[in-house]
Amino acid sequence: MEYLNGTNVKPYSVDEVGNVHFTDGTNNNIRPSQFICESYGYRYDTVSGSCMAFAVDPNLPMQMSGQNNLSRGSNDIGLKTDNGVLIGNNNTTNINRNVLVVGTGHELESYFNNSSVLGGSRAIITRDSEIAIGGGKETFTQVDGDDTFTISSRRQTSTIELSGTTMDNTATNLTVQGDGSSYINVKANSIIGYDIYITRLELGGSSGVAGNYSYRNIRGAVKIDRNYTMSFVVGFSRNIAKIGQNGTTIMADTSTSTLKSISVNVQDRNNVHNLWSASVTLHEVISETAF
Repeated sequence: MEYLNGTNVKPYSVDEVGNVHFTDGTNNNIRPSQFICESYGYRYDTVSGSCMAFAVDPNLPMQMSGQNNLSRGSNDIGLKTDNGVLIGNNNTTNINRNVLVVGTGHELESYFNNSSVLGGSRAIITRDSEIAIGGGKETFTQVDGDDTFTISSRRQTSTIELSGTTMDNTATNLTVQGDGSSYINVKANSIIGYDIYITRLELGGSSGVAGNYSYRNIRGAVKIDRNYTMSFVVGFSRNIAKIGQNGTTIMADTSTSTLKSISVNVQDRNNVHNLWSASVTLHEVISETAF
């Protein structure tokens, strides 16, 4: 926009609540006089001394923060998504913060933050700080003569970081990002293959030796039926490296009556202070056919 005759400032931007910001070419955020504001066709708010391009419900900025989001393609960014980057088409967010989504048809369930979908299609984020790759098309149909077989499912691969501490022999469930309360949420009618790399680092205690450690890999699967009954099978377990003891690690059901989940359960000796870190990769198939 050019300067109006007789003025040395002009509008350069309008923010999310309608405030018009002026510049003199060097300094920004200059507050114009009522005369200059109205000369450019805007409304001057005599109470706040602001130049306004439009009026906004004062409660609206509390309900949405879309000014921090970036979308490339056709996506549905929820009103309460903050710091979201969506690249692709038909991706959906709702109440999420600090998320990155690349691909098609991905969905982020509400209140899961600091998560990413790095590609593919039809992934669903159901855990905090989850990194996922979508498994593709929803429905498969196979025809063999007069027999037609159709099945619908969702498939994806996810990685989640768990951590926690122990100082005695109490069996302890590690939590997502070490937050002390979140586990790996699961869906009914699913098969989840898991690949866990877990590090145990001793940091003290009367029976511990600071610097001793163990590093293990455990692979297995869990079947979760329509009633959320879980059946775990361990197919592979090995000690990769250690100095001192190993500790004990298993995959465990951490469900409550309202939230179904799994986690890595760890245990070591009394009077040993341990830091535990588990990188968990999930290969997940969620069937729309109940079993």
